[in-house]
Amino acid sequence: MKIIVIGSGWVGQQLIDNLLQKEDMEVIVIDNDPMNLNFFVGREKCRTVLGHGTDETVLKLAGIEESDAFAAVTNDDCINIMASLIARDIYNIKNVVARVYDPELSDIFFNYGLRTICPTTLGASQIKDALLSEF
Repeated sequence: MKIIVIGSGWVGQQLIDNLLQKEDMEVIVIDNDPMNLNFFVGREKCRTVLGHGTDETVLKLAGIEESDAFAAVTNDDCINIMASLIARDIYNIKNVVARVYDPELSDIFFNYGLRTICPTTLGASQIKDALLSEF
């Protein structure tokens, strides 16, 4: 399986590490910060591409036309949404996920049919559960 991940900060690094533990997995990491990409240089089954995740040239260089899945996990909701819509609507990738911090934006695009993960909502729910549970 070939997966493109845009964003290689803390969440991206964790996601990519988890993906690389799976058999028959190839991960292509796109980031516009070369320092973030250094974490993955030389790793087996992992390739890096320096650039912006909504740039068509960068996406093609990453092999988006042959990808099975796509995740946008930068720290910018707009980039994540735009890159995910490009992957889904232009390149017909069926398995697309966007991390969206803003709960309202997450709901809007989820209702539009984009699979979104909102760490703000998930985190608040887990913190509430921890506070209300018996210790």
